[in-house]
Parts: sequence; C-alpha cells; structure tokens
Amino acid sequence: MDYFLCVIGMVFIIEGLPYLVFPEKLKTYLAKITAMPESTLRIMGICAVAVGLILLYFGRR
Repeated sequence: MDYFLCVIGMVFIIEGLPYLVFPEKLKTYLAKITAMPESTLRIMGICAVAVGLILLYFGRR
C-alpha cells in the first residue's frame, strides 16, 4: 500500500506541474482540447493507457 501511495503522489506532482509553471499556456491548450473531436481524445487515451501498461510491465519485470 505504501508503494501505491507513492505512485499516486508522483502522479499528482507530475499532473500539477503544468498548472504551476505554465498556467497561461495551459488555458490555451485546454481550449484546443475542448474543440477536438471525442474520437481523437479516445484514441489519445487508449494510447496513453497502452504506454502506461507497457511501462508497468517492463518496470515490474
């Protein structure tokens, strides 16, 4: 459970960095994401999950 909490903590740190460092650029980026079709966002999500699973597989090996 400690390992899981460390991983979740790192995710929050990495996710929060753009909001801290580039808040003005992030607003523009988020506006562009809102205009994207849902199918493109789903493909990006599937790719992110696949890369995460691959990294997890090789990291735990």
